Amino acid sequence: MTTLDSSLLTRCTLALDRAVVLLQQSAPDSVEYELYRSACVKEFEIIIEQTEKLLKKALRPYFASPRQADALVYKDLFRAAAQHGVLSLDATERWLVYRDNRNTTAHDYGVGFAEGTLKLLPQFVADATALAQLLHGKPLS
Repeated sequence: MTTLDSSLLTRCTLALDRAVVLLQQSAPDSVEYELYRSACVKEFEIIIEQTEKLLKKALRPYFASPRQADALVYKDLFRAAAQHGVLSLDATERWLVYRDNRNTTAHDYGVGFAEGTLKLLPQFVADATALAQLLHGKPLS
């Protein structure tokens, strides 16, 4: 039996958590701050993408065919996760906020946006860690 592997998600979450710590230790006007801020935003984006891929795989057993799960767009994917008890309603709402924030990232790399994203990161790291743990080793049918 094949199981879900969330080790990449776990690794990215650990990298993001470390980047946040290093960012907080850096002077706001330093090159290091810019570097860690950029790393935080990039890891945020990667985690969003990884989460989407893993959830599609995890939800396949709930649909008539794997293609139905694979065809779900992000928001519908998270709604289905909540509907099938994979995520709580509160966690689902937070993930939808993260996705809206991610959509902005793709179009606006300004300092104001990056600082707004940084405010989401502590809860985001907690949610991504919890999801990685929940999904890791989940049987795939």
